[in-house]
Amino acid sequence: MIHTKWQNSPTIKTVKCVHTNAKKYTVSSALTEGKMYEVKNETEEFIFVIDNTGKVGAYYKEYFEG
Repeated sequence: MIHTKWQNSPTIKTVKCVHTNAKKYTVSSALTEGKMYEVKNETEEFIFVIDNTGKVGAYYKEYFEG
């Protein structure tokens, strides 16, 4: 249950959202194009950031650069 501590863990890096054109899910309510987000964890496919809801969310890396 390490993911429960990500909210308060140190930020690894910051990334910029480059688009919110999701094929399957609606991400525009949680991400804003052009906004910088704090990365709390990262896997090969996903990036975990504090999104617009104020909570840690998992998103495909394709939405970000940096």
